[in-house]
Amino acid sequence: MFNMILEAGGSFLLENLQQFWGYTGFHNAEIGNIIMIVIGLIFLYLGIAKKFEPMLLVPIGFGILIGNIPFYDGLQIGIYEDGSVFNYLYFGVVKGVYPPLIFLGIGAMTDFSALLSNPKLMLIGAAAQFGIFGAYILALALGFTGAEAGAIGIIGGADGPTAIFLSSKLAPDLMGAIAISAYSYMALVLVIQPPVMKLLTTKKERLIKMRPPRPVSQTEKIIFPIIGLLLTCFLVPSGLPLLGMLFFGNILKESGVTKRLANTAANQLMDIVTILLGVTVGASTQASTFLTPKSIMVFGLGALSFFIATAAGVCFVKFFNLFLKEGNKINPLIGNAGVSAVPDAARISQEVGLHYDKSNYLLMHAMGPNVAGVVGSAVAAGILLGFLG
Repeated sequence: MFNMILEAGGSFLLENLQQFWGYTGFHNAEIGNIIMIVIGLIFLYLGIAKKFEPMLLVPIGFGILIGNIPFYDGLQIGIYEDGSVFNYLYFGVVKGVYPPLIFLGIGAMTDFSALLSNPKLMLIGAAAQFGIFGAYILALALGFTGAEAGAIGIIGGADGPTAIFLSSKLAPDLMGAIAISAYSYMALVLVIQPPVMKLLTTKKERLIKMRPPRPVSQTEKIIFPIIGLLLTCFLVPSGLPLLGMLFFGNILKESGVTKRLANTAANQLMDIVTILLGVTVGASTQASTFLTPKSIMVFGLGALSFFIATAAGVCFVKFFNLFLKEGNKINPLIGNAGVSAVPDAARISQEVGLHYDKSNYLLMHAMGPNVAGVVGSAVAAGILLGFLG
């Protein structure tokens, strides 16, 4: 009898252990999960050790780890499982809630003085958006649908929230790949842009010194977000969620009477939304939905769009200089700043310029096209959404 009890107890324990093993990540792991976990670790390494956009890459990298922990279906813990906590948090990405809030914070942090002091720099920001439409054309040529091509093309704007917003509307199934691609290349602008800038400019052009920007009055700063909103959104109403919040955040900053609101938008709210956006976007890269041939093509097109955008900005300045008198010419090294990776792209203009002339400070000049790129990418997203949505 005792032996029978032991045997029954042992059998019961073995069944429990087998059942427990079936629920573990070790049992449910697939090679795709391991690949994505390695990618997540690379993101964390770049963010922590190399300090490449740590505010973005650390949340996204850890989110990739979270999203690729293997689990037994039906536990309601996965980001794509209805009723799970992560699914609720991911709602803000799927429905495009987080990007406008990010733009609110960006507006509250952005000083448009460099652009207002030299409005022609806005043209550089517009020219850099050619990367978006160049990638769009290439994506169409590779067989993507119009909506998918538009969502992929926006990577060239170097604006993660805009890429998420547009892809959530046009190509939800590619949103994870597009978002990770956009943020990855934003973090790597220091690696991507300098070779293109040096290749397309001569030593003489790199040494061009620009006139100091003129002082901008507070009245100009207050009027700008109002006029900016009306002009851009009357032209492209579909860009209202992003542009409206961008200019709203900016008037909170510049009005001088809503400092508490501006500080909240630029700090606490921005930090909270960045955390939620980064983690959920990272977690959306479950291997089963992320590791596809289309995702690989998205990454390739994303890299190409960054090269095109950088080259377009630099080449546009070179062309524009043909019509400017000596003393008014623009240093082509600020052409890279037309992408909206603020302020990293402008810092690259400064660093490359100082490499050739220790007294040539381009940062303030580069901030003009850099902030213009933020507006330009949102306008481009509105255009694409208008005829593809």
